[in-house]
Amino acid sequence: MWRDLAPIGRDAGTGGYRRYAWTGADADCRAWFRAQAEARGLAYEVDRNGNQWAWRGDPAAGDAVVTGSHLDSVPDGGAFDGPLGVVSSFAALDELGARGATPRRPLGIVNFTDEEGARFGVACAGSRLTAGRLTPRRARELRDADGVTLADAMERAGRDPEAIGPDPERLARIGAFVELHIEQGRALDLGGHRVGVASAIWPHGRWRFDFDGEANHAGTTRLQDRRDPMLTYATTVLAARKKARLAGALATFGKVAVDPNGVNAIPSRVRGWLDSRAADEDTLAAVVAAIEQAARERGARDGVAVSVTRESFTPVVEFSHELRDRLAALVGGGAPAPVLPTGAGHDAGILSEAVPTAMLFVRNPTGVSHSPAESAAEDDCAAGVGALADVLEGLACG
Repeated sequence: MWRDLAPIGRDAGTGGYRRYAWTGADADCRAWFRAQAEARGLAYEVDRNGNQWAWRGDPAAGDAVVTGSHLDSVPDGGAFDGPLGVVSSFAALDELGARGATPRRPLGIVNFTDEEGARFGVACAGSRLTAGRLTPRRARELRDADGVTLADAMERAGRDPEAIGPDPERLARIGAFVELHIEQGRALDLGGHRVGVASAIWPHGRWRFDFDGEANHAGTTRLQDRRDPMLTYATTVLAARKKARLAGALATFGKVAVDPNGVNAIPSRVRGWLDSRAADEDTLAAVVAAIEQAARERGARDGVAVSVTRESFTPVVEFSHELRDRLAALVGGGAPAPVLPTGAGHDAGILSEAVPTAMLFVRNPTGVSHSPAESAAEDDCAAGVGALADVLEGLACG
């Protein structure tokens, strides 16, 4: 499975993956998922929001145990973030068959669409729509860097954008959702563990900062006559680092767009996207407010107008304690598996208000993620499959 999936969407120059929602690479990943489902005799379907499902047993019976993750990537992302969870789900189902385990509850595998939000800017779009945490109208109006709307992209891919929206009936059929994911950090490696269980997801969000100045000639405009938004933006990036460090939080400007984007031109506008995360919501709000204040103060000095738009926000997620503790016991091999928080967002977090959810993490020896350098050892991945099989057997077959 890994060999078949690995070449899809991989850039020859960077070695990273560019599997963006509703593109050719995404279509190839989706075809791979469908082929895996059909090869195992699983019932395959695509829901109104484009999420793919594979079922053993009748999901209409309710109380289903579902696992899975996503197949899309960030720009030049790694091979494991998302796909490891999907591949491991099919492998764990195979392992249950090898054990002769007979599920008493329906078992499902899901590939949530557009988890990373790399193309349209909103993370976990597929699960947000399903859970009613992203309105259909707003989703349809989202645009990529080329101005293509999500609605247009879905239509080109053969999906109906008018059908998207909350899917409470589907969620009501799910008794538990368990997502396996590579750890995005080194806590397991430092503790000498192959597999761990998530306790919570830090609150996090994305904010767009617009810095509007005045375009002018780089070679003829005196420094004191400039209204340069790049200067305000650069100062804001430095302020974000300082404010986050002082608060014990995280803040990153990882994406920027410049108009007119000429070497010899002072920009008229700089647009930067802030990703910020913290252990609690009050700290996160304070950090973002401090960054915005710093931007406005510097903008006033530079003659640059600053506006801030919150594009997405996910509050703190405390996974189901009962399910979390059961997972820790099932995969611990006699001793409870380590339980650790994460600063990364996941579909499991989005679904947590509607469905009991939990997460398994597989060791990442370098801690690197969202990069081609992301890695996991084969024996650790196999341990993750075994752990997920233990969980599915305990929840669905016991």
